[in-house]
Amino acid sequence: MYQYDHYDQAMIDQRVTQYRDQTRRFLAGELTEEQFRPLRLMNGLYVQIHAPMLRVAIPYGLMSSKQVRKIADISRRYDKGYVHFTTRQNFQLNWPALETVPDILAELASVQMHAIQSSGNCIRNTTSDQLAGVHAGELEDPRPWCEIIRQWSTFHPEFAYLPRKFKIAVIGNNEDRAATQLHDIGVHLVKNHEGDIGFEVLVGGGLGRTPILGKQIRPFLEKKDLLSYLEAILRVYNRLGRRDNKYKARIKITVREHGINHIRELVEAEWVQIRKQLELDKKEIDRVKQYFTEPDYDVTAGDDTSFEQMQAENAGFARWVTQNVVDHKIAGYKIAYISLKSPTSPPGDVSAEQLDIIADLADEFSLGEIRSTHNQNLLLSDVKQADLYALWCRLEADNLATANINTLTDMICCPGLDFCGLANATSIPLAKEINERFDDLDYLYDLGDIKIKLSGCMNGCAHQSVGHIGILGVDKKGEEWYQFTLGGSSEEDASIGERLGRAIPKDQVVDTVVTLIDVFKELRHEDELFLTTVRRVGVDPFKERVYADN
Repeated sequence: MYQYDHYDQAMIDQRVTQYRDQTRRFLAGELTEEQFRPLRLMNGLYVQIHAPMLRVAIPYGLMSSKQVRKIADISRRYDKGYVHFTTRQNFQLNWPALETVPDILAELASVQMHAIQSSGNCIRNTTSDQLAGVHAGELEDPRPWCEIIRQWSTFHPEFAYLPRKFKIAVIGNNEDRAATQLHDIGVHLVKNHEGDIGFEVLVGGGLGRTPILGKQIRPFLEKKDLLSYLEAILRVYNRLGRRDNKYKARIKITVREHGINHIRELVEAEWVQIRKQLELDKKEIDRVKQYFTEPDYDVTAGDDTSFEQMQAENAGFARWVTQNVVDHKIAGYKIAYISLKSPTSPPGDVSAEQLDIIADLADEFSLGEIRSTHNQNLLLSDVKQADLYALWCRLEADNLATANINTLTDMICCPGLDFCGLANATSIPLAKEINERFDDLDYLYDLGDIKIKLSGCMNGCAHQSVGHIGILGVDKKGEEWYQFTLGGSSEEDASIGERLGRAIPKDQVVDTVVTLIDVFKELRHEDELFLTTVRRVGVDPFKERVYADN
């Protein structure tokens, strides 16, 4: 993984010192709330219902065991002993005292982490496929390109005050695990007809109250031109983006209002002017790529025979392998997901004690590396298959072996009214109720891949617009109601879900989910997935059953 040089470290340390003084001046009354607000947002600090919330960047989801131990330590000393992982591979502290945030940032800087540009109208944390570099179907590892983008975008003076927040995702294969079509810019590594590898660039995707899929702005871009083309897009957006209405300020609205063809013309004209100034040479690309070389894998790992034997002998282990383990590109290795969707805790939450355990397991079984995912889970990317049983036993002992990846209970859920000042409705209690209603794992496995996404407001942090089942909390004269959508997807077959009908009262939400599943079971063809069934029959059969008695 990328390691800071002395320039990186000095930059982060200087920011901590600067923010410490800004916080001191605010607490002393020398800065007003209005003056302090953009300063704290630049450093990832929001003010929520009960306490400030600090969002910390995890570039492309990659963490070392040392960093995870530091996160655990910070959560114990400055928070309530747990952290929350988000759909953008970051983590959040929900209870820090405002006056302690400079100390937290200093602690983070000591392990090469920060909260810079994790909020505000700027270029946010660049994300990627959580299986980058280890999945067999990959054209090329996208993480070096994410790091190049990170270094270009951090503290970029021209893009510190954009019309609205701006998000970029990069993937290296056809399986889209990073929701690139729902980003302001999505970047795909592709191969052209001549066999050269470059980038397909999408622009104008986004969620929130107006979900839109990104459109292709360039089918093939040479690697050397990546930064110049991104900068051209940002310059055009900075000029055209709506600043009179924050709900229309995202680039998705800019593209929709001007049309992709006109935006492409403007970007290409801008690109001609700056292309040579930002050209990436091979030396710079190689400098970054050296941090992402393959480790020394054990060439004898594929000789193991115990893996199949242990599955035959232990049904619980076999179930976990089926749901939470995926193939690695190296024979004898596997990729193991750690579900943060235990029925006993809110989705995405993990305790300090569990983080310490995960760090230890990463050192013992996965070359000291942990990754965060877009579905609010963690994973160990380089586990010998011979070690999987021992890993599972340790995870099982600490409530970290929930075998539910890609099942109905592996739902994405925002903090909702329990924490967030923007929310209209609760999310976490409903997620718990759904988990309790669908507690039979064998039943869940029979249902197959079902992605529920539950948000407490239109901002859509839980991506409800692209859930197979999307649930959105709305306020109706002080009461909590929920709108359902069906048939969404954030993957390579991306689609926006179709509204089911009028909103459902809070006390009927879980029963509505049960009804939707019952209809699916009746209509599905043999082994057909939920999304396939919805796309085949449409939403009307589901709608008729849900509203039959109303």
